[in-house]
Amino acid sequence: MYIDEQLKNELKKILSVLTKKVKIVFFTQEIECQYCRETRQILTELSEVSDKLFLEVKNFIIDKNDAEKYGVDKIPATVLLDENDKDYGIKFYGIPSGYEFSSLLEDIKMLGTGNSGLPENVEEEIKKINSNVHMQVFVTPTCPYCPTAVITSHRFAYVNEKIKSDMIEATEFPHLSQKYNVRGVPRTVINESTYLEGAAPENVFLDKVKEAINYGVKVV
Repeated sequence: MYIDEQLKNELKKILSVLTKKVKIVFFTQEIECQYCRETRQILTELSEVSDKLFLEVKNFIIDKNDAEKYGVDKIPATVLLDENDKDYGIKFYGIPSGYEFSSLLEDIKMLGTGNSGLPENVEEEIKKINSNVHMQVFVTPTCPYCPTAVITSHRFAYVNEKIKSDMIEATEFPHLSQKYNVRGVPRTVINESTYLEGAAPENVFLDKVKEAINYGVKVV
């Protein structure tokens, strides 16, 4: 058990703000998947805390069409949908444990209340973006600054369907960490070309997204 009675009571209070249903779609397989079983257990226990949460478990191999539909290319993968099954491109690759459990909760609150949590002026600017944007936020469960970066990038995806955002647990996907030269977390990779280090404010995230769209390769 990951969620004890004390935590369950705290979570009930946190999730009491939900006015809409949220669907958690989890992709897993029985073999060759580090932390798939643990992630499923966390999500199962979390979904039992609120009657607004619904967990759907998919097999990465058998349910290949669903994986392709949501753009899931590795596991464990968690996709969040709203009450109308709308996919905002918000994904968690790897176990959402440690500090990243708070990222998952914030995302659920966002979809379950319809409130992005972004400053109005920033949200309006994000909505104007008309190019495809893919953000990959590399994290570790022990990093206290990582949730800020994950939540910000997921909020961007929530308000603009052109934007997709993945949390990637760096130690579970070492080949990707190596590919993107992840030496510290959080590290956000935008459109394979632009990099943002640390837990930056929303306006800095926005500037980096615009940089990725307009200037292509520019590494900081």
